Amino acid sequence: MKQKVTYVFVFILAAVLTVAVAILLVNVNQRKQEALEFPLRVVNIPEGELDPAVWGQNFPHQFDSFSQTEVNYGKTPYGGSEPYSKLEAYPAMIRLWAGYAFSKDHNEERGHYYAQTDQENTQRVKLVSQPGACINCHAAEAPRLIAEMGWETFNSTPYDELKDELHYGSSCADCHNPDTMELVITRPAFRNAMEARGVDLSQATRQEMRSYVCAQCHVEYYFLGDEKVLTFPWSQGFTVEAIEAHYDTYGFKDWTHAETGAPMIKIQHPEFELWTTGLHSRSGVACADCHMPFVREGSVKVSDHWLRSPLEHINQSCQTCHNFPEEDLRERVLIIQNTTAGLLRLSEEALLDAIDAIVLAREAGATDEDLVDALQFHRAASLRWDFISSENSTGFHSPQEAARILAESINLARQAELEATVIQKSLNQNE
Repeated sequence: MKQKVTYVFVFILAAVLTVAVAILLVNVNQRKQEALEFPLRVVNIPEGELDPAVWGQNFPHQFDSFSQTEVNYGKTPYGGSEPYSKLEAYPAMIRLWAGYAFSKDHNEERGHYYAQTDQENTQRVKLVSQPGACINCHAAEAPRLIAEMGWETFNSTPYDELKDELHYGSSCADCHNPDTMELVITRPAFRNAMEARGVDLSQATRQEMRSYVCAQCHVEYYFLGDEKVLTFPWSQGFTVEAIEAHYDTYGFKDWTHAETGAPMIKIQHPEFELWTTGLHSRSGVACADCHMPFVREGSVKVSDHWLRSPLEHINQSCQTCHNFPEEDLRERVLIIQNTTAGLLRLSEEALLDAIDAIVLAREAGATDEDLVDALQFHRAASLRWDFISSENSTGFHSPQEAARILAESINLARQAELEATVIQKSLNQNE
């Protein structure tokens, strides 16, 4: 009897091992097929080739999906690719940015295909002369122009003098080496900022690079000095307080608020910075894991290059790690975004009240010296509101941090309002 049991056990064990070996062989064969995708070359891609269609001859799966960035896939609850005026959707922005070009034109962005087209057509470049530094993230020609002109000259040359050189939005060459297809950094501003923080990009892992190539553009930035050198304000860290401290150290301002006279900062799409404070970042999840998830094309596994909201492909972007129904995951995202949007509207109300109070104080005769604290509160509150408002995840990249920042914005705006109201009443009483 014991011998019979032993035979059965050996048989079962052998069957299990056979299945395991078969699975392993299938997996190895799949990986070999995937590996074959890249050595095959239909054409040689010369260095500096910007036309995605040329790259697409060697990498048709990636090109097919990248070409979809031209497609308008419609709206998501707080984003998508349908262009609309955010000033019409959120009219408080007109006064919050009073005196700055964003108060005249601010639209929902379209896909990466339109990066240069939308920049050229925005009223902001027509109302105010923009430096060539703006080209850095909007046109694939930027690295070539930088090499030809030099970094400082490229930045300081007016955009209008360079725009005729521009024909592409995002391109394969922005992120890939044409010979090896390795991810590469092509924009000096990101390299300079990371080196200043002591980060050796040559030692970056492939997973890190799957975020770093995005962080070349999806970040806060400013133009430093008369040369308008594109700079990332990371000398003290990635948090909103660290960025504010960087600007305060330089006494930097983007513009003077037309109603209050406060020295203001305009924050630009700090997706990378907010993401660094979130759970996904701490867990090693890269930007590409969610926005460019792996998909199967026959026997080949490739990154989906149709960069768009993960809400458009929850199965690939979320369910790979989160074993919950798609609708549950969608609802979780919307809970975060709805909460953040609610806090944004409360922050806007508080800022408008602060602006009104400062205006009344000035009408009563208050000077810049009288209002120095109120103006500083206004600057700090607006910076925090803008940090979340201009960040394109509506809080999802770091929900608790987004809520904390907006709570501080509301608090600081109310302090500005209180300070100005006290000064205004004091001046009226002394008349």
